[in-house]
Amino acid sequence: MPGETPLTGRIRPDRPPLDAVGYEQAGGYQALRKALGSLTPAEVTQQVRSSTLRGRGGAGFATGQKWSFVPMGEDAPRPRYLVVNADEMEPGTFKDRLLLEGDPHQMVEGAIIAAYAVQASVAYIFLRWAYRVAARRLEKAIAEAYERGYLGRNILGSGYDLDMHLHVSAGRYMCGEETGLLNALEGKRANPRSKPPYPQTSGLWGKPTVVNNVETLCCVPHIVNNGADWFKGLSRTPNGGTKLYGASGRVRRPGLWELPMGTPIRELLEEHAGGMREGYRFRGLLPGGASTDFLGEQHLDVAMDFDTVQKVGSRMGTGTMIILDDRSCPVGMTRNLTHFFAQESCGWCTPCWGGLRWCEQMLSEMEEGRGREEYLDRLAAHAGMLGPGHTYCALAPGAMEPLQSALTLFREDFERHIRERRCPWRSP
Repeated sequence: MPGETPLTGRIRPDRPPLDAVGYEQAGGYQALRKALGSLTPAEVTQQVRSSTLRGRGGAGFATGQKWSFVPMGEDAPRPRYLVVNADEMEPGTFKDRLLLEGDPHQMVEGAIIAAYAVQASVAYIFLRWAYRVAARRLEKAIAEAYERGYLGRNILGSGYDLDMHLHVSAGRYMCGEETGLLNALEGKRANPRSKPPYPQTSGLWGKPTVVNNVETLCCVPHIVNNGADWFKGLSRTPNGGTKLYGASGRVRRPGLWELPMGTPIRELLEEHAGGMREGYRFRGLLPGGASTDFLGEQHLDVAMDFDTVQKVGSRMGTGTMIILDDRSCPVGMTRNLTHFFAQESCGWCTPCWGGLRWCEQMLSEMEEGRGREEYLDRLAAHAGMLGPGHTYCALAPGAMEPLQSALTLFREDFERHIRERRCPWRSP
């Protein structure tokens, strides 16, 4: 069981993805046949709950539990919707792209099973605008699924109906936020919605809606095929399954690997990414995309799973690490990230649009040699004011994670910018 790579096992970089026939010959759509032929929707949900599958989009919420919040029964609201969040815009993250381009039928099958579990009649794939190869391959996969009776009316003679549509995003980071995504699908600005109500009870057009990430849904056929205990056994920790981990930055082999959940950071960095490139030393990393706290050398033996990374003050997020080396300026990197988030703020709430721009301005002045000593306290105060509970969604709190941790881990670098009135990493 250890060493299995169920999500990427059918992906080959030297060939196009399997078509429907090839996918079936490789065991594809057997899970869908099993679910529709011998399991009730409640049994599918329970199997996913027992597997301990948690959302791979960054938040890590328990997938089966999310599905269980959808009202069911004769009197429950209809129609219900399933939405695949494929709007992968987190900086440094490219894991869903691999799955979408490399094995589109796997995600289509997972989405159909998830839709069956919550009795959704319509499914949307909300895709990042720049993923044009993925769009073409998904369109082909969806068409083949209709032709072979996996989508449409009376799927495989089960009496269950489902239509699936591909929606290409207009291209804003906010469209990846769950409720901003739903607004965008309705043709509105991608502003976040107040919660409650949560999408599971009042989502797309006011109807029950489940939003799941691509990698999350790709796990579902394997859980149905092999069982919850098998899935849990793939992991090194209580967070079940495998995980697509990535590394970018000045490492020898930047890339993406499917490994047991809970693989230590040091193993990811040194064995799979090949260590730091010659002439560079490790200084820190963002463990799961741009909206996570920096970790330092003292955290290299931490297991990469949801619970363990949180215990040391960060989040696993998407599991795709961004590495900071000793020849790059941590203040400049933090300013660059803050610029991204300020630019991508939807402007819906004042702390986000106003606070992020002010933080970016102070960091820019530090980089240009015009920083003042009081900026350190002001930036730290903003990290609190823009934190959880002060904004409509997680964009600003996510933006504050690299800032607040950089102020602690790289304090001396911030102070040098102010004391020397210049960026020490730039030529005089």
